Amino acid sequence: MRIMRYVSFQPWGSVRADGNRRVHTIQRIVDQIWAPDPHAANLSHFVAGSGVLWSPVLINTDSQGKEKITLQTGAGLKVCTLTKRVASEYEFETAMGEADVGEELVLKVGASEVRGVPVSMGNPHYVVFVPRFVEHWQDEAAQIQRSPEFKHGVNVDIVVVESKHDVASRFFERGVGETRSSGTGSCASAVAAMATGRADSPVRVHAPGGTQTVRMERNHVLLRGPARLVFQGDFILS
Repeated sequence: MRIMRYVSFQPWGSVRADGNRRVHTIQRIVDQIWAPDPHAANLSHFVAGSGVLWSPVLINTDSQGKEKITLQTGAGLKVCTLTKRVASEYEFETAMGEADVGEELVLKVGASEVRGVPVSMGNPHYVVFVPRFVEHWQDEAAQIQRSPEFKHGVNVDIVVVESKHDVASRFFERGVGETRSSGTGSCASAVAAMATGRADSPVRVHAPGGTQTVRMERNHVLLRGPARLVFQGDFILS
């Protein structure tokens, strides 16, 4: 089964999101993924006008009967395995690839020093371990982002270690600011905690937006978390 994922940096349903599209766009979508062999389909995402990104998604079933979803991301193909489903509530585990953990990096922030661990999950993170979350932590995170050490920006993850298998995280993402949850941020938080001996796999990462579980399988990072079906509809090809 092949489906399409619609992504736009414009508000959903807005004139800008819907503007400048043409009927031939539908045929482009069909030509892009409707191959006789679904595994031979072109899974590269493509722009179909006005900042609208169509990203093909391939759904199949493995030898153990588990549903797996393959989708294209900026960091390559990612495979999501359905691990649980109850009505419209789902749980997926996603293979996030390998993490690149750097040596501890000390930054000068204002009149003080900040110590953190650089982690790349395909995008850059700087993980700072603290004994507790303080008020206005976002201000320090914003200052960290402005450090000349990060020429392309950085996602700042503030982490409190609660036990060998539990950490609490707060995320301050480049170009966005504070977010309630982050998949790569959860991975970076857990991987940094494991790499520095603060935690062992699997690690539950608790954030304001919910809890995700990160585990290591050899050198690969796997992320498990919930998803909820909010709405569904039909896409009619004519």
